[in-house]
Amino acid sequence: MTRNAIGNYRWTICGLLFFATTINYLDRQVLSLLAPSLTKEFGWSNTDYANIAAAFQFIYAVALLFAGRIVDRLGTKLSYHLAILVWSLGAVAHAYSIAVGEAVNSLFTSIGLAAVPVSVAGFIVARAILAIGEAGNFPAAIKATAEYFPKAERSFATGIFNSGANIGAILAPLSVPIIASIWGWQAAFIWIGAIGFLWMVFWAIFFDEPAQQRRLSKTELAYIQADVVQQTQESPLVDTPQRKPGWGELLGMRQTWAFAAGKFLTDGVWWFFLFWLPKYLSTTYGISTTDMVLPLTVLYSMTMVGSIAGGWWPSVFIRRGDAVFEARMKAMLRIAFFPLVVLLAQPLGAISYWLPVLLIGVGASAHQAWSCNILTTTSDLFPKHSVASVVGIGGLAGGIGGVLVTKLGGLLFDYYGALGQIQTGYMIMFTFCATAYLVAWCVMKLLVPNRTLPTLPATELANAR
Repeated sequence: MTRNAIGNYRWTICGLLFFATTINYLDRQVLSLLAPSLTKEFGWSNTDYANIAAAFQFIYAVALLFAGRIVDRLGTKLSYHLAILVWSLGAVAHAYSIAVGEAVNSLFTSIGLAAVPVSVAGFIVARAILAIGEAGNFPAAIKATAEYFPKAERSFATGIFNSGANIGAILAPLSVPIIASIWGWQAAFIWIGAIGFLWMVFWAIFFDEPAQQRRLSKTELAYIQADVVQQTQESPLVDTPQRKPGWGELLGMRQTWAFAAGKFLTDGVWWFFLFWLPKYLSTTYGISTTDMVLPLTVLYSMTMVGSIAGGWWPSVFIRRGDAVFEARMKAMLRIAFFPLVVLLAQPLGAISYWLPVLLIGVGASAHQAWSCNILTTTSDLFPKHSVASVVGIGGLAGGIGGVLVTKLGGLLFDYYGALGQIQTGYMIMFTFCATAYLVAWCVMKLLVPNRTLPTLPATELANAR
């Protein structure tokens, strides 16, 4: 059947997920763009900034574990509403971080604990609220994709909505410095944070579960659910409301650990680029926040292409007859080689800052291509009612990896900066960013060599027999 005969409403849902992810990354990137000026205003060290960034990542990681479970319990529509409400409030709260920091320090002093710098305490609290809300984005989006798309289309749909992260990263340097320069840094957090409330209106109007969606034709619903029968035949963990495995059971599956390992080893790369790239350009090349707009726009435009192309790539192997999971792993292996160009960022950076920008752009593009595929492996290997929970477990692992990378970056940059050799610190971090994906792919392949591994622990399979 042609696409027109099937219907296209599922792509409307993909559009909603795209805009939610755009808002998600707009809100989280405001701080990194204002970091150079805020560092001067509040006297932050690299370690102070790393602590603020790491607080977000740690709380985001822990919240992801519970967010996935909440999404599976409450359903996609309600859970996404709650997520964006909380993270929008958290984004706006950054504007009031000084007042919050003073309250936190008063509390610490009253119970006999040492106070921390007011600005650091306030921003950590605001980042914590933002992190709790933003943790719901990807579990809900991946679950919505599993509900509205057949397996063969899921990575492409994921690539499209995941490219919203890149659009957010492009729009942020185009808007945040202008707002901050005219109305102050507080206004940047308030204006950008308020966008999420508008999205909630459209989500309430246009999203429902597929079976209750009046805008979805019977033909398109049948097309979306076409591979349910095949999944039931291949996996004893089938899509039924009664069959919802707990964390213990999910953690007993090698597929869960493969996904978690892949996220742990690679998520930190994206966090590093997101949080440290503006400071890298400022420290290494003396580029002001305003002058960063063009290079960051170019870089994140590249990552948008990587996200969409990466989501499409497995379809090449699927058309050649490969099973969906094997096709995705083949694409991910090829993607894993692209970040190696980041090794050249420092050696070639002496020629022009544009060379590291473009090379890091290739690495960041590869990350987004990798990301949309590794996220989609959850719906390849698990039924729909467990997808968000598994995404949460992997998100926790990825968040912990991101915290370690962010903290390591802060320590290295302070250490080598004191020695007048900060470029050595960046070279170490770029080396990790370049090689992480090949290591992650090998670990995933060892844990899940093919899609025929049982999706229940061996003891339960034995009892079932």
